[in-house]
Amino acid sequence: MSDLFWLTDAQMARLAPFFPKPHGKPRVDDRRVLSGIIFLNRNGLRWRDAPKEYGPHKTLYSRWKRWSEKGIFARMMVGLAAEHGEEKTVMIDATYLKAHRTATSMVAKKGGAVV
Repeated sequence: MSDLFWLTDAQMARLAPFFPKPHGKPRVDDRRVLSGIIFLNRNGLRWRDAPKEYGPHKTLYSRWKRWSEKGIFARMMVGLAAEHGEEKTVMIDATYLKAHRTATSMVAKKGGAVV
């Protein structure tokens, strides 16, 4: 896949201060895992649908879950927003609605007019 998302060296350098310090066993490649998490969230994919280039989907989910519970991603957002210097409220909406597969055909089956 040529349309995969990869964090650049500059982006990784800005994010690195927010990473937790490793304890014991070294973490797998931070760039690969974070790029995979961003790719999945941008495209609304399930963890199982992660491209193999990002590694096992279980690793992506585990990192996302662990860092979310520890507030690391929230600190990243606050830190990056503070560096920007604007005093505006920035909101990120990750809400999506999933329609049932028969939602679009209900009108046609009951004899209603198709608009």
